[in-house]
Order: sequence, then C-alpha cells, then structure tokens
Amino acid sequence: MTALLVPYENLDALQRQQVEAIEVHKEQIKFSGDIHGALHSLLSKPSPGVKGFALLVDGIPVAFLLLKRPPALPAWANEHSATLHALQVDQRAQGKGYGKACLQALPEAARLAFPEIKGIELSVDADNETAIALYARFGFVDSGEAYKGRIGYERRMGLIF
Repeated sequence: MTALLVPYENLDALQRQQVEAIEVHKEQIKFSGDIHGALHSLLSKPSPGVKGFALLVDGIPVAFLLLKRPPALPAWANEHSATLHALQVDQRAQGKGYGKACLQALPEAARLAFPEIKGIELSVDADNETAIALYARFGFVDSGEAYKGRIGYERRMGLIF
C-alpha cells in the first residue's frame, strides 16, 4: 500500500470524481462537514489562501482535507500558520489508519503549499476526546483556549515547525 497526500489540483479527472464520492458517517458531518461543502469552499471562489489535498492509497482517494491561509484564515488563527479544515476519511476506508496517514504527511504538504508558514493550527470540538488525542499524538498542542463554535465549545491546537 502506498499512501500519498496530493494537492487537489494534481488529481486527474477520475480521481476528482472519486473525491466527490467520499462520504463520512452521518454523525461526523457536524464536525467535518461533507465533501460537497469542502469542495465548494475550494472551488466556488478559488483563492491562493485555500488548498485542497486528497490522500491517495494506491492511486485512489480515500480522504480529503483543506488548508487555509489569509485571506481565508479564520479569526482565531495565528497569521503565521495554516489552518486544517474538513479532514474527512471515507466511511468505507475508516479504521485503516488513513486519518493518521493524513496527519503524518500534513506538515510537509503544508510547508510545500505555503512555504512562509511557521505551523499548523486546528479547531476541534472540546468534547471530542478521540480527535484531541489523535492530534496530540502527531505533535499538536492544546492552546488551553476554548471558544464558542458552531456546535459547542472548541479547542485550538497547534503544531509549530
């Protein structure tokens, strides 16, 4: 098995169709959104501040994520970072380590996409202990700050390069 985190713009037409077929479990949508919302963010108003990435396993997309920089950077983020959004692993491929593969490849992909950044930040539901633990295993540190998000309190986590 070969897993690569590839910029969306480098995908061929078939791989782009396969990205559109990524589905997360219904209960995950409130946290990650769905693929149609993520692709809308990426494609409706193209911006140098929004980059999409697909995790390809043997050439087939099994996961997707977005990275954002100014002018698309959220208000809670540090101006010298990129922010992670819409991390989605297809429900048919969950439990196989693909979320971990995305996080492992993310720092290098982020630095290539945005050479000026000094780290990556993300926002995670304060009650999502599984996600918080996963991000921590990959070096993300909880800032200790919580804020009221769309669906409840969220924690900021960051990875400094």
